[in-house]
Amino acid sequence: MARIDVIFEAICKGNRKVVAEQVQAVVDNDGDIVELLNDTMIPAMRDIGDKFSRNEVYVPEMLISARAMQAGLNIIEPLLAAKGHKARARVAIGTVKGDLHDIGKNLVAMMLKGAGFDVDDLGVDCPVEKYEEAVSKGASVLCLSALLTTTMPYMKQVVDHFKGREGVKILIGGAPVTKEYANEIGADGYGSDANDAVRALEQLLATA
Repeated sequence: MARIDVIFEAICKGNRKVVAEQVQAVVDNDGDIVELLNDTMIPAMRDIGDKFSRNEVYVPEMLISARAMQAGLNIIEPLLAAKGHKARARVAIGTVKGDLHDIGKNLVAMMLKGAGFDVDDLGVDCPVEKYEEAVSKGASVLCLSALLTTTMPYMKQVVDHFKGREGVKILIGGAPVTKEYANEIGADGYGSDANDAVRALEQLLATA
């Protein structure tokens, strides 16, 4: 299936109503929903993410586009599950213990979902036990977020807890977090923003 421009543009512009209507039309006409996801919906979120990284759009526009994407996903996700379509990986994301900030975390979660990952949003103030529970439920990647420098050390506690655990990768990010800090604590990857987090995760899985 070639890219469906009306859906692509509606996601980029954040028009939830048009996305929902057009995705439903594809479903009603027995269109290939896997191709719809891979050829139109995921590329649209990648496009808006690239613009965000270039400072051509900002957080509000990213959120609006992600919500429009979700309007389409709400329609096709049950159908994809029924077809046995598997997500690229199961990812658990949460803001670490002591930190109650969630805007950045929410944005990364929506971008990951828009990129075809199965995302378990753990919320904020997450202790290591919450990440452990997510792994027990099938998460193979943990995304740790922090906005406060005072909560960054807890990221190391989570990394240390899972050190040497086969099949578990840890990606970290947040305003005060740097690639150097990720390397210092032994995290598997680092995302500088929501779009970069998707790229980092894709690269991590490609080299796993």
